[in-house]
Amino acid sequence: MSEAAASRTVPDPSEISQPFWDATRERRLVLQRCDACASLVWYPRAFCPGCLSEDLHWDEVSGLGTVYAVSVHHRAPAPELTAMVPYALALVDLDDGPRLMTNVVGCDVADVHVGQRVRTTWEPLEDGRHLLLFEPEPSGS
Repeated sequence: MSEAAASRTVPDPSEISQPFWDATRERRLVLQRCDACASLVWYPRAFCPGCLSEDLHWDEVSGLGTVYAVSVHHRAPAPELTAMVPYALALVDLDDGPRLMTNVVGCDVADVHVGQRVRTTWEPLEDGRHLLLFEPEPSGS
């Protein structure tokens, strides 16, 4: 595990988010889908924010997306995050629909830009789960 991973605060799964975290053990990105309106739902919750239906199931999605916005941080907001700087905090629009807040890794943070194509990558956690991150999609993909 990287020094950055050891510094991250990772939430404990709740009853609602447990299927998401279970899928990360296999490096699969799953999101809730509403059975009533077919919308994808992010972040995990008990009901669809669009139609308020409680009929949700988990679907695997592609994990491909586009950087919508990015901010490069050169100062840690807390001492335990010092090992992570500099880092790129980004909003990524998934091809499948939802927008996620995440980090873009695997490149120079100065190269992360709006409109950049990205794909999921996974950082191992001590308990066997993986943290969802994004990396640049290789050219020609």
